[in-house]
Amino acid sequence: MTEQKTVNVTIDGEVRKYPQGISYWDIVKDYEGTTEAPIILVTVNGKLRELHKHLRKNCTLDFVTTKDAIGHNAYVRSATFILLKAIYDVAGKENIEKAVIHYSLGNALYFTMEGGMKLTEAFLDRVKGRMQEIVEERIPIVKRSIGTDEAVSLFHRHHMYDKEKLFRYRRVSRVNIYSIENFEDYFYGFMAYHTGYVQHFDLQLYDDGFVLILPRKENPDKLELFVPQEKIFSVQKESQEWGEKMDVATVGDLNDHITKEGIRSILLIQEALHEAKISNIAQQIAERGNIKFVMIAGPSSSGKTSFSHRLSIQLMAHGMHPHPIAVDNYFVNRENTPLDEYGEKNYECLEAIDVELFNQNMLSLLNGEEVQLPVYNFVTGKREYKGDWLKLGKEDILVIEGIHGLNDRLSYALPKESKFKIYISALTQLNIDEHNRIPTTDGRLIRRIVRDARTRGTSAKETISRWPSVRRGEEENIFPFQEQADVMFNSALVYELACLKVYAEPLLFGIDKNAPEYTEAKRLLKFFDYFVPVPSEEVPNNSLLREFIGGSCFNV
Repeated sequence: MTEQKTVNVTIDGEVRKYPQGISYWDIVKDYEGTTEAPIILVTVNGKLRELHKHLRKNCTLDFVTTKDAIGHNAYVRSATFILLKAIYDVAGKENIEKAVIHYSLGNALYFTMEGGMKLTEAFLDRVKGRMQEIVEERIPIVKRSIGTDEAVSLFHRHHMYDKEKLFRYRRVSRVNIYSIENFEDYFYGFMAYHTGYVQHFDLQLYDDGFVLILPRKENPDKLELFVPQEKIFSVQKESQEWGEKMDVATVGDLNDHITKEGIRSILLIQEALHEAKISNIAQQIAERGNIKFVMIAGPSSSGKTSFSHRLSIQLMAHGMHPHPIAVDNYFVNRENTPLDEYGEKNYECLEAIDVELFNQNMLSLLNGEEVQLPVYNFVTGKREYKGDWLKLGKEDILVIEGIHGLNDRLSYALPKESKFKIYISALTQLNIDEHNRIPTTDGRLIRRIVRDARTRGTSAKETISRWPSVRRGEEENIFPFQEQADVMFNSALVYELACLKVYAEPLLFGIDKNAPEYTEAKRLLKFFDYFVPVPSEEVPNNSLLREFIGGSCFNV
């Protein structure tokens, strides 16, 4: 009898022997209950793997739990898959024309349904009950590889026409299909080993659809109440409806436009829409009559600088005289910058700003006094004064940009009636297909990779490495205040990812396969495979996209 081969596996610095060919699922079962959260994926010598895969050679094995960003995404994806199966099980395939995932709303995902089945509380309760049954049965989530042409035929049979259209543009020869029993679908990203992982979820009717409520990454075993965010939802829904009217709701739709008609009409309409929105905001400010401080805030790579310039032009067109103020010029001297929990300087927190000086200066300007404004020297880490004096006249208005702009603690001394708050973010309105959304964070990360490489000489590896820290700062200092804005502006352009692809791909290919950031780079490269590229020549020089790809008429 042939002796079974064993291989050495290093886990947490300890070397253990396992039979060659054992599944990673059988390995991680030994560690159940020893991690903060359930182990949903693993990395093998730094490469991400699903648990149904098998051990082939000596390796270092690291666990990915539902508390990790990648693991949480797998949980969300698996929950979505279970939800879709439950909807079809309860309603019957003949009564569902389409079930569509749209966007995230805090700790929930917003869905709509089309077809003969009416969306009611009773129906949603039945779907939730079916989901619970599927979870309790711990049904394996099976993955198989089929040819791309076969996948196109499969999606057509399942009436998943968005996927059928998407895969007509895929260059790869094979596609991975997931199934729960007889229900098949395609998902962009890895899945849990079985349905039993999705222990925490809820469903709730909302607006014209419903929300799937899921745990946050930080507390994967706790389900928080869903708190509607009406303002941001309204902006997202408006962008979604615009995309549907223009027939560019998915990447497949966009690719059809690019290949059959060219991108010019979509590009010009989208840019005109931006200009109309900015003009409308300027008009609202002018009509208020008593606004002296326009406070602009938004997460990283939202296009705040270009937006400030374009808003200033519109304010001038409405008879005002705008002056830009960057809150960054009020940073405390570098040696006084607070430290975060990792012992690193925390430039994202409010305490990194000299709030007292900012309020003194702004209040003096409001009272008609002349003030010398500081300029922060990012090389020396100190504030400097270079004779930049300012005095506000009747038509003068300050356009203040900074991540804390919506937080009243930044501008506590200023009268509320003198402030107009604007929240700006790139809220991607495009879906990959009806069951795979494009997270807004992905769009902003890609923007930042391209911009940082062009303007700061920062590699894609460095940008990806810093991104978790940037995201923590946004979660703490920007998102909690977004609903306090007077208006919201969506800076995402429906065509931009097809354009950014040309710039981002070479930067992502430059990341070494052994680098920790390679997993994220590989994911983004796979993502770009869905898009037909668009050259940037026709992008106007005042477009917000120019802040990232270069060629802007503004000093950005």
